[in-house]
Amino acid sequence: METRFGDYGGQYVPEVLISALRELESAYESYKDDIKFKEELEWYNRYYGGRPTPLYFAKNLTRLMGGAKIYLKREDLCHGGAHKFNNVIGQGLLCKRMGKTRIIAETGAGQHGTATAMAAAVLGLKAEIYMGEEDVKRQKMNVYRMRLMGAKLHVVRSGSSTLKDAVNEAMRDWATSVGDTYYLFGTAAGPHPYPTIVRDFQSVIGREIREQLMELEQNVPDLLVACVGGGSNAIGTFHPFLDNERVRMLGAEAAGCGLGTGRTSATLCEGKVGVLHGAKSYLLQDDNGMISRTHSIAAGLDYPGVGPQHSYLKDTKRVDYVGVTDKQALSAFHQLSRTEGIIPALESAHAIYAGLERAKQMERDEIVVITLSGRGDKDLESVIEMEGYE
Repeated sequence: METRFGDYGGQYVPEVLISALRELESAYESYKDDIKFKEELEWYNRYYGGRPTPLYFAKNLTRLMGGAKIYLKREDLCHGGAHKFNNVIGQGLLCKRMGKTRIIAETGAGQHGTATAMAAAVLGLKAEIYMGEEDVKRQKMNVYRMRLMGAKLHVVRSGSSTLKDAVNEAMRDWATSVGDTYYLFGTAAGPHPYPTIVRDFQSVIGREIREQLMELEQNVPDLLVACVGGGSNAIGTFHPFLDNERVRMLGAEAAGCGLGTGRTSATLCEGKVGVLHGAKSYLLQDDNGMISRTHSIAAGLDYPGVGPQHSYLKDTKRVDYVGVTDKQALSAFHQLSRTEGIIPALESAHAIYAGLERAKQMERDEIVVITLSGRGDKDLESVIEMEGYE
């Protein structure tokens, strides 16, 4: 199993967690190709999660943009409303195989916390979720959903009270409870082996895109687009196509108020190399190496780090990464809603904006696939407040 991606990744953690990470790596190596494990994962994906999710041809958007054909990979139609399902059901099954009875997790937008609570409920596990106070305020619906499904919520009030601080608290918990507790990491970041495990479970997105597009267009996509916070839906979209040089890839980061303003979460566009939450990667930090405060209207992208494989893909120029501002993401939120009748999560709206801008510049016989990572119901209250509707 890959422990690093180029110079990125690794295990920069306290000694007390090393044995837990080795136990996790060993368990994953044992079960990932086990026929019974794969059959059980496939069963939950199909009959509980609703996979495969549709690959939808957005004909109205295509006509409006006047360029490439635009397809949307509808991860918003996964059970729970986001791509997070793919990762939590896989790790939940792994947790059971390892004999752990308690799951802890961190969440920003609440989608990972909701998905973790959902997986714990159906698999008969105890779940405790860490969430920053700021995110609790702007994601009330997901907080209620977590509690409704039996999860205990720990509200984190340290630091900026967002995802970074929730991860810190979850790691502290794990360091004192590794005997019976499984840390269900929410994105393709953190110490090895999490970036690989999360990527592998999320790669179902890219595999389905390839199969579905071959059936619909008898071709591979010319461009794949996904939003990047920690980067799990993006790496799951990109990974099955990385060896095909014909397929271009674009990651949309949260530029917040704009690149260069100091109020962004665009880690790959503006970050420097450092260590956070157990891995070496690009990070938003000041001249003294301290982690910078972040900003985005999308709670799920409001994170100063990024998965280590994305850092490697940036350096090798295999994937382009661009910043999308709050204002641009909001415009895409409205455009997709009005044009196709699909309300995207604010995270996904960043990918929609970046994908539409590229599609305009492409030929009509080319194909763009944009991963719609989650649905926008959870963000309606925030958008109503921001835009002053009555």
